[in-house]
Amino acid sequence: MNTKLKFGAGVVIIIGTLIALGWIGVSQSKTYYHTISELASLKQSDLRQRMRVSGNVAPGSIQHLPGRVDFLLIEENKSLPVSYTGTDPLPDTFKDDAQALVEGRLGSDGKFVAEQVQAKCASKYEVAPTVKTTSN
Repeated sequence: MNTKLKFGAGVVIIIGTLIALGWIGVSQSKTYYHTISELASLKQSDLRQRMRVSGNVAPGSIQHLPGRVDFLLIEENKSLPVSYTGTDPLPDTFKDDAQALVEGRLGSDGKFVAEQVQAKCASKYEVAPTVKTTSN
C-alpha cells in the first residue's frame, strides 16, 4: 500500500506541474490589439499586458541608437513614442510614413517598448496601372 501511495503522489505532482506550466504559458502568450487612441482609456491592469499597437511611422522620427531604435507612431492625430529593443533587424519596408505594427508592453513612462516590429508600405503593394491597347 505504501508503494501505491508514493506512486499516486508522484503522478499528482507531475500532472499538477504540467497543468501549471500550461496555464502560465497560455497566460504569458496572450497579446491584445489596441489602437493608439484606446491606450488612454485602458485600466492600469490592462496596460501591463502584452499588446499590439499599429499606426504610421511619423516622418523624421526614426532614430537609430545603441541597442534600440526609437520612433513615433501616429494614428488619428494621436502619437505613441516607441522604442524597439528586439534582436531581429527591422524590415526593409520600415521607413517614414510606413504602416507599422509593434508588439510589446507600454512602459510606466508612456513609451511603448517593442520586441517585434512589422511594417509595410502601402504604395509598394498597390496594383500597377495597366495600359489599354487597341487591336486593329
